[in-house]
Amino acid sequence: MNALPSPGSAGSTVDADFVRRWLDTATASVDRESERLTELDSPIGDADHGSNMRRGFIAARDAVEQEPPGTPGGVLVLVGRTLISTVGGASGPLYGTLLRKAGKELGDEEAVGADRLRDALRAGVDGVAQLGGASAGDKTMLDALLPAVDALTGALDAGGSLAEGLAAAASAADEGAKATMPLRARKGRASYLGERSVGHQDPGATSAALLVDALAATARDGAA
Repeated sequence: MNALPSPGSAGSTVDADFVRRWLDTATASVDRESERLTELDSPIGDADHGSNMRRGFIAARDAVEQEPPGTPGGVLVLVGRTLISTVGGASGPLYGTLLRKAGKELGDEEAVGADRLRDALRAGVDGVAQLGGASAGDKTMLDALLPAVDALTGALDAGGSLAEGLAAAASAADEGAKATMPLRARKGRASYLGERSVGHQDPGATSAALLVDALAATARDGAA
């Protein structure tokens, strides 16, 4: 028997359709912002983050359209697996781990509430931290993801709905990405630059914030 989302702070349901709509929104956002992501990556990376993310998300959207999984966890696992195989550099394994871990945490449930989504996102972020050996302040995608999950947790604990929680998460992720500008990179390609990495916004944190914002938009549109 499939578990149903609990009442209270859940606010709304996350099912396979929700995650597919998130994927469509995220793919459009990455496509729209790909040049900006590459510009951010140019001075501290390989100048390919935008093109790599664009290619990966288009491939993931196509994979889901061809064989759409019937559960939210299944969609996330397929997206993560596709990103690992199509996105170059470290971004593929990191984003793939984020989404595969989140999907596996959701398991085979056909629908979950906000609390379960939060737990899944936390599992995904923990997986990224373990894989990359990074933590807050290292000038990586975690500087957007960690504040996002914390903000979502705080909003849900205060009785907020899924849409309200993800709106708070998106704001925190955006602020976290912008806050990477004065940081010195301690992980990844940018860390090789030492002090020269200071003054540049991290492209991984920026793309992570785009994905969280797409989640917020999906929840907002569903609640409207």
